[in-house]
Amino acid sequence: MSHDLSDYRKSYEKKELLKKNCPENPMELFRNWFLTADASEVVEETNAMNVSAIGLDGFPKNRIVLLKKYTWEGFIFYTNYHSEKGKAILNNNKVCLSFFWPGLEQQIIIKGKAEKLAENLSDGYFESRPDGSKLGAWASNQSEVVASREMLDEQLQKTTNQFKDKEITRPPHWGGFMVKPTSIEFWQGRPNRMHDRIRYTLEKDFSWKLARLAP
Repeated sequence: MSHDLSDYRKSYEKKELLKKNCPENPMELFRNWFLTADASEVVEETNAMNVSAIGLDGFPKNRIVLLKKYTWEGFIFYTNYHSEKGKAILNNNKVCLSFFWPGLEQQIIIKGKAEKLAENLSDGYFESRPDGSKLGAWASNQSEVVASREMLDEQLQKTTNQFKDKEITRPPHWGGFMVKPTSIEFWQGRPNRMHDRIRYTLEKDFSWKLARLAP
């Protein structure tokens, strides 16, 4: 099978990113971009982000998860710590996050170190989830091989029966990670592939160094 995509072309012409307009702290620029994307009609699931980690097999693996909170300190998402993703991050906490909003011709690439979120914070978020999502966290042995879809449905029904008329508490193997960034790159598409790329790098004194990168 062969499918030549050489003729696929798009000219990026919507915005520009100039170093002189960038704030000192990249989290401020992230917030501005995120709020603009969230208010835009051309972006769906603004908080969908790619998480890349080095697996136990030594290979990098990407997957899309949902960002659930961002602070001046970092980026928070939740997962099953026993999943392939969870095990990979606990083994090697150097990860990469990325956002791609094609309707705005923007990318954000974040390198950082992931740390387990405090249990009380994971508890608080878990309590806010719909009951179906809470039950799913108990019913699914995430990333494990299963025999059939029917087996998953049976396990969910079994879990539903177990928690009938009971509080659905957070599983001990389920919780959050906070990714504390060491570098954040903002990418704005420009004509002729001469894209704007501004990278923030965290210095030893916790200040941020800005640099423009060639496209």
